[in-house]
Amino acid sequence: MVSTWAKKGSDVIFQGEFNNSIDLKGRASIPAKFREILADSHGDEHLVVTKNSEGGLSAYPPSRWRKIVAQIQETPASQEKNAIIRLIVAPAVDCAFDKQGRVLIPPSLRSHAGLEKEIVVVGMFEKIDVYSQLKYAEVTRRSEELLQGNPGFIASVGL
Repeated sequence: MVSTWAKKGSDVIFQGEFNNSIDLKGRASIPAKFREILADSHGDEHLVVTKNSEGGLSAYPPSRWRKIVAQIQETPASQEKNAIIRLIVAPAVDCAFDKQGRVLIPPSLRSHAGLEKEIVVVGMFEKIDVYSQLKYAEVTRRSEELLQGNPGFIASVGL
C-alpha cells in the first residue's frame, strides 16, 4: 500500500499499512517513506522498539521515546508505573537500520509479537506498529467492533 505522510509544525505523522516480511535472522524491512520521515524530521537512522499491549510491537523515533521515558519517570511511584516500566520500558531495544532499510528485532520481541514470516507495518502518527498478519487482522477486527459500538466517536472526529 502507498504511504502518505505529513508534517504539521514539528509533529511527524507516520501513516500507511505495509505488508512485509521478516527474515530468519529477525530482520524486518521498514518502509522507505518511514525511514525518510525519520531522517528528515529526526536525523535518526534507528528506532526504539518495544512491546505493545495488543500483542505486537511499537517502534518510536528516539526523540519521541526519550519524552515518553521522561514522562514515566515523572509519574509518582505506583504499581501501574512499575508495570509500565516492566512491560514496555524494560524490553525496549534501540534498533539501527542496515543498508537495506531493515531493523534487527531481538528474539524476545519477535516471540512476544509472534513474528515469523509475514508482517504488517503500520504508521500510527508518532509511532510505527509491527504485527504478524494474523494478529493485525485480529486487532483490526476488534477496532472495527469498538467503533461500531460507538458511532458518536467517529462523528466527533469528523469522519
